Amino acid sequence: RLRSASSCGIRAVAAMASRRAGAALPSAAFLLLPPLLAMASAGLNGYFGTKSRYEEVNPHLVGDPLSLGPAAAGSRPPAACAPLQLRAVLRHGTRYPTAGQIRRLGELHARLLRRPAAAAAACPAAADLAAWQMWYEESLDGRLAPQGRRDMEHLARRLAARFPALFAARRRLELASSSKHRCLQSSAAFRRGLGPSLSLGSDEVEVEVNDSLMRFFDHCAKFVALVEENDTAMCQVNAFKEGPEMRKVLEKVASALCLPVEELNADLVQVAFLTCSYELAIKNVTSPWCSLFSEEDAKVLEYLNDLKQYWKRGYGYDINSRSSCILFQDIFQHLDKAVEESKSSKPISSPLIVQVGHAETLQPLLALMGFFKDNEPLKANNYVRQTHRKFRSGRIVPYAANLVFVLYHCDQVKTSKEEYQVQMLLNEKLMPFHHSNETISTYADLKDYYKDILENCHFQEECELPKVNITAIDEL
Repeated sequence: RLRSASSCGIRAVAAMASRRAGAALPSAAFLLLPPLLAMASAGLNGYFGTKSRYEEVNPHLVGDPLSLGPAAAGSRPPAACAPLQLRAVLRHGTRYPTAGQIRRLGELHARLLRRPAAAAAACPAAADLAAWQMWYEESLDGRLAPQGRRDMEHLARRLAARFPALFAARRRLELASSSKHRCLQSSAAFRRGLGPSLSLGSDEVEVEVNDSLMRFFDHCAKFVALVEENDTAMCQVNAFKEGPEMRKVLEKVASALCLPVEELNADLVQVAFLTCSYELAIKNVTSPWCSLFSEEDAKVLEYLNDLKQYWKRGYGYDINSRSSCILFQDIFQHLDKAVEESKSSKPISSPLIVQVGHAETLQPLLALMGFFKDNEPLKANNYVRQTHRKFRSGRIVPYAANLVFVLYHCDQVKTSKEEYQVQMLLNEKLMPFHHSNETISTYADLKDYYKDILENCHFQEECELPKVNITAIDEL
């Protein structure tokens, strides 16, 4: 069964599992982490969830996109340790809105254009938005923006500066990507950021498309049928859309636009809010759409975004994270191979492995590892209690988010177990490990902590549709 963190008390479609079974499916947290978001960016910028700029988690990059930041010294390897392998999972850079978001924005903008001219004096915000040029076209559909290419080029240069021995000339780089255009373009931009010094020999990019790892969620029948395509699984999200916090935001935005509140819904208001985020991330401007929202409104809309991430990609249902075990195990298989090669005094065959995917790639993986888990599930009715929640998607998976494992070989150690050690960085900040609260661990201890996932989380078994019907949401 798919276990959930809590139930909405809504009955699901009784024949869901059996009906989905024949459907065609696509082929193939922690307390010691310093706050990832400095509120140097005033107003709304800290609340855009997965549409957040990478600079919101690393504000020092606003002034210098190549700066390693004030904590750079803390991420240096331990004494007498040399890096053997770097394994990075990246989210693509800043992108344009999807075609669906662009259509909804066009719909909302058209409503403002139809308002009588006499209403302009009473609603200056609406008049400003009517005068705003609708420049988004559906053909942009989630493609990488120019800023997204810069995100990736700068990230590559910072990682090379942080780990110069691994990114030295003639070191081999393995580059893999999701099949989505924005990920392929992000991979190419990352490669360009490194220049021609690595063993590929030029700026030409050789990228392996690997959706089985970067889009594992598309290949997991249980997730697709029972979460992705099951509206009932999002009952907490839908309940919050109809709840008092969102109602208050709706009424305020309707008033500012001089529209009847019945003409708006949570999805349209969220599109307006995210347009503010897109204009900032893509063009570095404060859009007139931002004027519709206060910081308190932004917190409510951030929670709506986080609820969706929690129930669809995070801790809401076990299958969300369990579907990522194929990627988790692949990471450790490569680390294992590097350890074996080192012990045999062989050259490390894959010193650099960089894979580019999505927020939906990273969020389940981090949940599988137990990071950013709150004591209480995120629900429609506990918005106030979740004010200081750990699960804030904008701090975890903004554009260009990155999770990096670095394996070290250490000399001058007391025991053989200490010879191989590992660090983990999220968005270029060291992550304390759960089992020790330290930012470095012996590789043996890390593997032991995650022994159950490494040995018992089998993708095919986890993702097989249940043979019995799912009849209630709490069975998910």
